[in-house]
Amino acid sequence: MLYALLFIALIAGDQLLKYWTVTHLALGESTPFLPGLMQLTRLHNYGAAWSSFSGMTGLLLTVTAVVMVAIAVLLFKKIIRHPLGITACVLVLGGGIGNMIDRIAQGYVVDMFDLLLFNYPIFNLADCFVVVGSLLGAVYYLWFYEKYDAAKKESHHESGDSASHN
Repeated sequence: MLYALLFIALIAGDQLLKYWTVTHLALGESTPFLPGLMQLTRLHNYGAAWSSFSGMTGLLLTVTAVVMVAIAVLLFKKIIRHPLGITACVLVLGGGIGNMIDRIAQGYVVDMFDLLLFNYPIFNLADCFVVVGSLLGAVYYLWFYEKYDAAKKESHHESGDSASHN
């Protein structure tokens, strides 16, 4: 239940911020957010990260849908049970669905976070969820998956009494 609420909150937060951006900023317009660090700049991204695959909305929707279904299967079949792994999956799902909503409704994704510290592509809250979820997923897989969620392999003992091998 907690993860379902988190999932809904992620999508709602993403969509609310995108709605605010569209209703308060003209395309290309900026407003201060974290002075000296970041501003909000309205951008329409017709591609994926760094505008890659620009204009290939059908392909992006298909790939995203396949990944979202795969993650959902991992969760619903309880293949991933550790809280870190579940959280990672929920973050990636929430971000992926948030950006899919934009692509389906508008044909592009609304981006707004514009870093001022260095030159970096403008991104959105859903992108943050996907990146953080992916990083947590890597940590989960490298340090927790084998111990908590990997299918247990049956140990194969040589025939004979194992006590005599001590």
